[in-house]
Formats: sequence, structure tokens, C-alpha cells
Amino acid sequence: MKTYSMYVDGQWVQSASGRTYKAINPAKGEPFALVPEGTREDARRAVAAANDALKSWRNVPLWERSALCVKVAEILDRRKEELADILCTELGKPRHGEASIEAGEASVPWRVAAEQAKYFEGNTKPAQDAKKRVLTFWRPRGVVTAITPWNFPAAIPGEYLPFAIVMGNTVCWSPAPTAAATAVKLMECIHEAGVPKGVINLVTGPGAEVGDEFVVNPGTHAIGMTGSPQTARIITARAGLKPRLFELGGNGPVVVLPDADPKQIAPCIAFACFFAAGQVCSCAERILVAKDLERDFVEAMAAETKKWISGDPWDKNVTMGPQNNMGVVNKMTAHLDDARQRGARIVVGGKRPDLPGFFYEPTVLTDFALDSLVNRQETFGPIAPIKGFRSDQEAWDYINACDLGLVSAVFTKDMDRAWQWAESLNTGITVVNDWTHFWEHHLPFGGMASNQSGMGRIGGRHTLEFMSDLKTIAFNIGAPSA
Repeated sequence: MKTYSMYVDGQWVQSASGRTYKAINPAKGEPFALVPEGTREDARRAVAAANDALKSWRNVPLWERSALCVKVAEILDRRKEELADILCTELGKPRHGEASIEAGEASVPWRVAAEQAKYFEGNTKPAQDAKKRVLTFWRPRGVVTAITPWNFPAAIPGEYLPFAIVMGNTVCWSPAPTAAATAVKLMECIHEAGVPKGVINLVTGPGAEVGDEFVVNPGTHAIGMTGSPQTARIITARAGLKPRLFELGGNGPVVVLPDADPKQIAPCIAFACFFAAGQVCSCAERILVAKDLERDFVEAMAAETKKWISGDPWDKNVTMGPQNNMGVVNKMTAHLDDARQRGARIVVGGKRPDLPGFFYEPTVLTDFALDSLVNRQETFGPIAPIKGFRSDQEAWDYINACDLGLVSAVFTKDMDRAWQWAESLNTGITVVNDWTHFWEHHLPFGGMASNQSGMGRIGGRHTLEFMSDLKTIAFNIGAPSA
């Protein structure tokens, strides 16, 4: 099997311990490579390298830092077929669908960061003291910790790394262990672009060791993480007063109002349920449908669900890959068992198919209970739970039973009702008449402060703000004050 390397201080290295772990192909349940099992010692070397590089990198002209991000983007585009191959192998993403899509879009945030940073102005501010001239501008925070998940391992690092370095920060990066091979492939592209040594450091290995060292080490100064609320709470307890940017889980409700057309919207909602085997924080995981439409909508969703084909992700006819690991499979099973025990009915799917690896059938269930796990927690699997509601209050009772608020959607032809629902739903994004996965890299994305779906916003200038400290300078243009 191929053995991958980490990247510290501009060098490809192995773990200080010499240990490796097996990277697993989830479509087969078999290992395909060996990855360094990084240690705290490796993480400390990365932090030291990042701090050393920071001394010069923060003073490199912005236009040069921007040009480096553009060069990374160009290399990502040129090597996108390699990225798609590793996404298919390590994540089981269908090679001719999701893997190709993610690889093709991996360059986008690098270009967005490169361009938006050039127009990320400070400003001047009036002062009560007539002798003062006050201006503000942005300075790098320092060494940024980036902790990235396994579900989009080529795309999500782009939501942190380019925005950090274009603003003059350096980075210590801890990817999810089950997506480390993809992280290495991405790092190869960054290295090829000529990133100076120490500016981005990649250490693979367990989050409880590598990621934790990056979080607690006094040599890091800010933390960006996409992951679970549970991990965010651990980081918060360990990080002290370091600034944090969290994009966390979702269980976004989809509300289908009485004037919607079930057959027209079912393909869109099915895509929002089953894309990436349901392993997306913006998935449609709870679908609340006006009671008069419920039967027609369930039939339409069942028909759409049967079009999703699981199997070998290299097969051009396959549209759904496996779950990432057995933990996700077991959670899917637990949520379905709980729903059935509370009176829900499985319409399509509901079990593991006769395939190797970590597959689960795309599943439609109806009439789930208010207190069921599928309503209260993020399932993160290929599931479409449908519940009919007779009144807005009944729908709100279901929505409010869950304290996750990332993305929601409303389907209706009535724009007055659309606005009322969109403004009332306590989610960071509400999409009207389209799938919940809608997002572009310059737009703000994140959860509301009153729930567990995140802290702050990723996307465009919002990420640039997090990656920067706002510096204020006041000039006195007369005699010094007494």
C-alpha cells in the first residue's frame, strides 16, 4: 500500500513516533493506504514552524499573497482528476458525480479569497476631538488552527486555508483522520504552488492528540473548525480566550405549504436528502408537509428515492456512495429503529443493502414522532423523514423540538407566506423554493447564536474578518493634549 506523508515546515515528513494507520475505502471496507499517525510532538513542530514563518509572511504584500492563492487554484483545476480519484477512493463519492463535482469546485474559494482580500478595506472614522484623525485597518491574527471534517475534504479546507493566508496568517491544519489522504493530495497542490515553508503545515492523526495540541498550544491564536457541536464544546473548553469560528451540524427543516406542487418539488428535496449519501450539514433532514399534500408528496418522494442507485462508486450508473464509517451507519440504524418504535412507517429503504463496505439504502419514512431522534438530532445519512401538519403551530412544534439551526427551506407560491416563514425560521440560511444545499463562497454561512449550529460565519468577507484583527490608529494633528 502507498504510504502518505505529512507536511511540516515545507518538508514531507513521517510521524515522530514512526506510527501509521490504515486509510479505509468505505465502498469496500478495506484499507488502501497508510497515513502518518501524528503526535503532539509533530503538532508542536508545526506550531513552531508556523510562528517562524509568520514573522515574514505577515509582511508580504497582499497582492503577492493573493497571487499565491490564484496559483493554488490553477493547480487545483489542472489536477482535478487526481482529486476526484482520491475522493472516490477515500470517501466513496461516485467518481462521475459527486467526486467530480467537488474536485471541480475545490479551486473556487481560493479565487474568492484572492479577489475579495484586495477590496477588504478599512476606513476612516470621525472623532469628537477635532485634532484627531482616526483610521482602521486589518492585521493578521497570527497562527490559525484549521480543523476540517471528512465529508468534503477537498472543498471545506478552502473555506479556511486561503482566507487565512491571504490575510497574512500562517496555518496549522488538522484534517479528519478518515479523509487524510485527500488532505495530502490537496497539500501537494499547495506545495506545488510555492507556498513558503511554515505558512501551511499539515499534521495527520487523531484529533484528540493533534487537533487538541493545536487548540491548546499558546503558539496558535485563532481556531476555525467545521464539525459537530460536541467537538465544538470540547474545543471551547480547551481553547481559553482564542477566537473561534465554528460551522457545525444541522437538522434543517423543510416546510412544504399547501399551495406547493408535490411532483414538481420532490426531485429537488430528494437531492437535498440524498446527495453525498446524506452526509451534509445542510441536508433536508426533516420535511414538514401540509396535511392535504402528504399522500401525494410521499408517493412522489418514494418514486424519486428509487432512482438513487448505490454501488461501486467507479460505476457511471451509481449515484450514491457509502457512509464514511460504521459509526455513521450505526447512527442511521439507531435513528430508524427509534422512529419505528415511536410509530413511524418506512416507505422505501430502511436497511443496509447487500453490498460490501458501509452502504445504507436511501430511506423515506413517514409520521415520525415529535420526540423521535430523527426530529431532535442530525442523522447525517440518506434519510427523508416526512411529517404531515394540520396547522402552522403543529409544524412549529416539530421545528422547535430541535436546537440545530443551520439551513431551512420553504416551498410555496405565496410570497407573503414565504417571507413570513423565511424571517421566522431560526436558521442561518433559509432558501425559498429550492434545495437546502444552495450556497456560494462569497455568501455568509453558519448557524444562529441561539442554537448549536455554529459560531460566526464562513464565506467571503465574513471569513476574512475572522482571520483578521481590526487595528485602530489615531493621529493627533495639533499640539499634544494637556
